[in-house]
Amino acid sequence: MDKSDKTIMKFIVESDLAQLDQLEGFLNQLQQAASFNDELYAKLMLVLSEAVTNGMLHGNKLDKSKKVVTEAAVEPESKITITVTDEGEGFVPDEVPDPLAEENLLKTSGRGVYLMKEYADEVEYNDKGNQLKLVFNL
Repeated sequence: MDKSDKTIMKFIVESDLAQLDQLEGFLNQLQQAASFNDELYAKLMLVLSEAVTNGMLHGNKLDKSKKVVTEAAVEPESKITITVTDEGEGFVPDEVPDPLAEENLLKTSGRGVYLMKEYADEVEYNDKGNQLKLVFNL
């Protein structure tokens, strides 16, 4: 595929949870560019809400001077690749407690990484642990 066939979109927010309201507009533009159905839209909304929130809270520690950058690359009729990058020190994904373990079932948080793995076709982190790559097949 010729690289020019890709559509690339960016969504950049400061680490303020009120900024999450803007995610819907970004997803609406992405849906127009990639022509995906409402089921995928719902998955993307859930997964990106989790990813951006994690970047703001855990990565950037709600430091409003730090940004969370979301970039989506659309390959028509093929896939959407989304990266979410924060300015934090990173984390080790394998050290996140299993939300399905009995001692974690009643906790009100801690399911984001699990949900991303369930809904995305591919999930990868960079070595530092401050960038997430999600792939959704169309």
